[in-house]
Amino acid sequence: MRVTSKGQVTIPIEVRTKLGIRPGTEVDFVIKGDYARLVKAKRKPGERTRGEEIVAHLKGRGTGTMTTDQIMRLMRGWGDEDDIDR
Repeated sequence: MRVTSKGQVTIPIEVRTKLGIRPGTEVDFVIKGDYARLVKAKRKPGERTRGEEIVAHLKGRGTGTMTTDQIMRLMRGWGDEDDIDR
């Protein structure tokens, strides 16, 4: 790998995938002697995970009127969609 004139290095996809590094992920360098280790930064108190952000974004957006039982019947293929009372 080569460092650019701006001090940037591309992290290989295999490393990003294994460490769960996505765009916007904060990282730190831990320096020990002549070596540096790249680590994901610890979350700040109150900071949400990506999954928590997605759930918060979707919460309260549902507009359907089907009951859970109706949705389960539809998803599991127990009868036709027309058989479900809405």
